[in-house]
Amino acid sequence: MITIAYIGFGVSVREYHIPYVENRDDIKVKYIYRREEDIPAFAEYEPFYPEIEFTTSLDQVLQDKEVDLVVVSAPDAFHVPYAKQILEAGKHALVEKPFAPTAAEAREVFDLAKEKGLICMPNQNRRFDADFLALKEVMESGKIGDFVRLESHYDYYKTNGWYDHLGTLYNLAVHTIDQVISLFGMPDSTHFDVRSIHHPGVGDDYYDLEFFYGNAKASVNTNMCVLIDYPRFTLHGTRGSFTLPPVVHNSGKKKVVGRHVISREPAAEDRWGTLVYMKESGEKVEEKVPVGCGHYERIYDNLVDAIENGADKCVRDQEVIRVLEILEEATAVAKSHAEQ
Repeated sequence: MITIAYIGFGVSVREYHIPYVENRDDIKVKYIYRREEDIPAFAEYEPFYPEIEFTTSLDQVLQDKEVDLVVVSAPDAFHVPYAKQILEAGKHALVEKPFAPTAAEAREVFDLAKEKGLICMPNQNRRFDADFLALKEVMESGKIGDFVRLESHYDYYKTNGWYDHLGTLYNLAVHTIDQVISLFGMPDSTHFDVRSIHHPGVGDDYYDLEFFYGNAKASVNTNMCVLIDYPRFTLHGTRGSFTLPPVVHNSGKKKVVGRHVISREPAAEDRWGTLVYMKESGEKVEEKVPVGCGHYERIYDNLVDAIENGADKCVRDQEVIRVLEILEEATAVAKSHAEQ
């Protein structure tokens, strides 16, 4: 069994972490650390977690020999400092995205983890989104033939953009870029179109990031001026095509005070994908592809295996570094508009 402590008690911890580790035989959550000044923001949720010890002492957490893994779910600026502090204390670390502001800082953290013989990994849990898992299933079936084109859309309609500053790439594209790299590996070349419709030169609320793999291409797209949604994924191959309905934004869901309960129910049929392909006989086939539920617990399955059995991390260091390099390069493109 591994014992976990969380740094932070926001939506991420309450909805994307604790519900996926509670009631497991191989994981115990012992602490939640949050700074004194952060307590009022989520104090009303604390009584719903009586089995967890809430503390304002990080030293208490890091000096507790029972704690094996510390999960960082704090504001982005704290990710690297906390990760280093955790590793120096001899604990394994799982760090929310973005793992670091730069690839260079990520390398420093990974080098420290290797020096200490510890596991350190980002929580790229969107690899286990229900719709992305359906996409992977179609690709692995071979029905579409050789990969030709993938479009990944995560769009909104926001009259003032996502932010009035840079941040959309690091908070949203960090997931969709990682999904592409987890599917196809490192791209042969890239091309980035990044701008802001609402805050030119100081924002990044529009991007079209292209990744080339031989004669094939994948793109990651976000636009804050979309009132007619694109499909979440559109995939084309030499023998067929696949599409999935637009994303359902969690940010629009009402938050209920209480202990978050996850649903293991599959998606409704109107959220299923459509696959059309040609058989070798020349017959055209159309199929509906069911979409199940998200499996964010798989990050923890891997961490337990890595910590206890030495298994490889499911999110490799070089993948993390390449994603951050891309984010840095794309952000530089956004900044360049201020100089024009």
